[in-house]
Amino acid sequence: MSDTERSIFSRIIAREIPATIVAETDTLIAIEDIAPQAPVHLLVVPKTESYRNVAELAAGDPGLMAEMVALAQQLADERAGGEFRLVFNTGPSAGQTVFHVHAHVLAGTLGEGTLA
Repeated sequence: MSDTERSIFSRIIAREIPATIVAETDTLIAIEDIAPQAPVHLLVVPKTESYRNVAELAAGDPGLMAEMVALAQQLADERAGGEFRLVFNTGPSAGQTVFHVHAHVLAGTLGEGTLA
């Protein structure tokens, strides 16, 4: 796979692009979002490029998905008293811009108001 085909997350994982890494395991990396939408806005990303979105991940490796949720909880415990939103965008019209599955961990006030 060429650099133009590899996702930005794969390039971050390979340390080709700088990022603020807040946690890392053998299978996951968590980084600060470069355009935060909340006081806490982190991304939890599998190190594999095998899954483009959360539906593919859930069908293909539910254990890895559970690891993502557990890491999100750990980060929220450390940074937000355990309270957080976990968002997966799936598809361009839903706001997905990087087609390498990733979870947004959001905590604190979002924008002007709150979501129910």
